[in-house]
Parts: sequence; structure tokens; C-alpha cells
Amino acid sequence: MLQACGLGSLDELYGHLPAEALLGRPLNIPAGVSEYEIGEYFKEQAGRNANGYASFLGAGVYAHFRPVLCDVVASRGEFLTSYTPYQAEMAQGTLTTIFEFQTMVCQLTGMEVANASMYDGSTAVPEAAMMASRVTGRQGFLAAANLHPEYRQVLDTAARNARMHVEGFGYDAETGRADLKALEGKISAETACVILQSPNFFGIVEDVKAAADLAHKHGALLVVVVAEAVSLGLMEPPRDADIVAGELQSFAISPSYGGPFAGIIATKEKYIRQIPGRLVGETKDADGNRAYCLTLSTREQHIRREKATSNICTNQALIALMATVFMSVYGKQGLRELAGQNLSKAHYLADGLDLRFKGPFFNEFVARPRGRTPEEANAALLDKKIIGGLPLGRFFPELKDSMLICATEMSKRADMDAVKETL
Repeated sequence: MLQACGLGSLDELYGHLPAEALLGRPLNIPAGVSEYEIGEYFKEQAGRNANGYASFLGAGVYAHFRPVLCDVVASRGEFLTSYTPYQAEMAQGTLTTIFEFQTMVCQLTGMEVANASMYDGSTAVPEAAMMASRVTGRQGFLAAANLHPEYRQVLDTAARNARMHVEGFGYDAETGRADLKALEGKISAETACVILQSPNFFGIVEDVKAAADLAHKHGALLVVVVAEAVSLGLMEPPRDADIVAGELQSFAISPSYGGPFAGIIATKEKYIRQIPGRLVGETKDADGNRAYCLTLSTREQHIRREKATSNICTNQALIALMATVFMSVYGKQGLRELAGQNLSKAHYLADGLDLRFKGPFFNEFVARPRGRTPEEANAALLDKKIIGGLPLGRFFPELKDSMLICATEMSKRADMDAVKETL
């Protein structure tokens, strides 16, 4: 290669680089190994994974049962290798599943229109906030303190770079719900939207209607965030919201060390022109047969950048397909029963523990271990092959003695009893 470049040595090849940018020694990597040895290495590493461990860790990523049908459908070639639905004549299958996805999300959330998925819940939140800003012409966002802290971090980053302002309002120390009196003291004519998660980061179900009434009284929109989608199988849909943003990881999407996931944004039809991403609609082809096509794509690769509603130039269609198959497999009654199991198991687990908040909860709650720190409790649980909850001091210094614990349909009685004994 050097000869083809007319060079005599590697030093000549890198001659244009400053000396401080050069390593000056061989790369610190082992010599090459055979395919067999590579296979053995990865088997050994896989053996270190937490196989056979029960998990009570939630906090926005939930261990639910994944029907095998979801992977069977998603791994079909026409879905797995299909890149884009822009050529409608080639992508009717993908467009059909996206249309079904949008329809089911609307049914779950009580909204009138939903887009064809976002990256994940954390990026859906700032997208919803920016959408509210476009609708209202205002630049300020008010976010509840019990919003998922990582969602809040992404929101802060997006708002800062868009020259917009995010402010928080507190939560009630007794119930764990958002403090609506504190909200009323902060909301103003500059507030584009109020952002409220339900169930919130502490697992507590919020009073969505009261928050909506307060936001609307001041001309602001209400964005409701849903991180645990299974809760929608049992809870009243957040139809009082103007925008619903959230995460569908619970619907057959593996925790996978944190992604990839599938986010959602759903809203009322009057705001359809401001929704980010794209929409699939139903039409007829030249022969009068039912067909599907992209009916709205307000992204910067389709229109002038200054008119784009989002700079997200792809979405999670394959991951959203898994969620669509999940919703189809369970159906309305199945999803209700699944949510009921989560509710029952979480309340069985919570019974007798020192709960930090008194508000109603779904499948997650905050508890204080007796006589030990959350970290010590988790270490004791790990010895029993149980992954414990999330110590909250990391995000909420005032809750450093507490941990967030989750129970799903996967939680077994013996494991729950072991957690209760340890806490």
C-alpha cells in the first residue's frame, strides 16, 4: 500500500500529523486468535451474565414476558431488512403495521392521532415540549420534579440548545404526587406546557385531570409522560392531556442494557400539523383497493429545514413492530389482565414494608429498608440471586434512605418474600 502511495514508510504516511497526536508504540491489543477461540471466549463471558436472577429493578425499564411470536414476526425478511416505507408500492407490509401501531397507541392513550414512533421515551419528552412551544408560541416548560430524572436531563439539553427555558416544580412529600399548588405558583403567560409523568418516577399515579385544568386555565398545554406502558391496560387513559409522550419498552422490547426502545407521541387532531416524525394514512390505489402511504412527513429531510417539526430523521419501526405484535397478541382483555397481575404483585410485595409515599401506585413503589442502607439491602439480595431496586439517593438526595422497587408479572412469590424479609 505504501508503494502504491509513493511512500517509503509508515512514518511518511503519518508525516502530516503533529507529534503529540501519534501513539509512538504498538497498539495494546492481543495477537489474533482462531474462530474457535473467539467462540469459547464469548461463551465464557456469557456465563458471567445474571442468568437465573430475579429482578425487582424498574425505573423506566421493565422486565415483562416477551411472547415468542413478537420475534418470529419481527425477524421476517420483509420487516427485518426493510429500510424505508417511502416507496409505498414496495412497503405495504411495513406501512400497514405502522398504521396499526398508530391506531393502537391512540386507543391506549385516548388521543386522536399518534405518530409512527419516536426513538424512546427520553427523546419523546423534549419533542412533545417543542411541539407545545410551536402550538402556543411560548418558550417556557414546567416539569414535575418526579419526572424520570434521565428524561429531565434530555429535556434540559434539548431546551438549552433551542434557547428555551425549563423549570421544575416539586412533589408532595407525603403522597409522592406532583405538588399542584407549587405548579400554580410558577405557571405563567410564558409557559408553553406542563410536563407530568403518570405513574411518576416513584410509581405513584397522578391526578391528570386536575393538572390539565390548571394548565389550560393559563393557556398552557399538558404533556403527560408514560414510562410504564402496561399501566395503560388498567388506568384511565390520559385523555385530558393535550400531548402524550412515552415509552413502549414494556411491550415485548427486551431491556437490552438500555435500548433500543420505541417512544411514542400522540395528540389531538387539531395539533396534527405540529406533530414530529411521520404519519401513515389509509388511501386507495389505482384499482380502488385499500392501500397505505405516508401522509405527513414534517422532517427536515422532506421539507425546508426551518419548517421541520423535528430533526429526528429516522424512527424505531422494527422495534415498534414488536410492540404492535405484543398488543395484538394480548388484545384489550389480555392487556387488562396483565396490568392487573402487575398491580396485585406490587401490592403484595409492598404489604408490610416501610413505604415512603402514601399515594396510589401501580407496579412500582418507594420503600425504606429497616436497619440498613439501600445499597446494603441490594448487596444482601444479590447473595440470594435477586437484583434489588434502585437506590434513589443518586437522583434525589432527600431520599438517600429509600429505594424504588418494581414487581411485574414475572415476579415469583418466593422471590418477593425474600425481598420483604431482606427489607
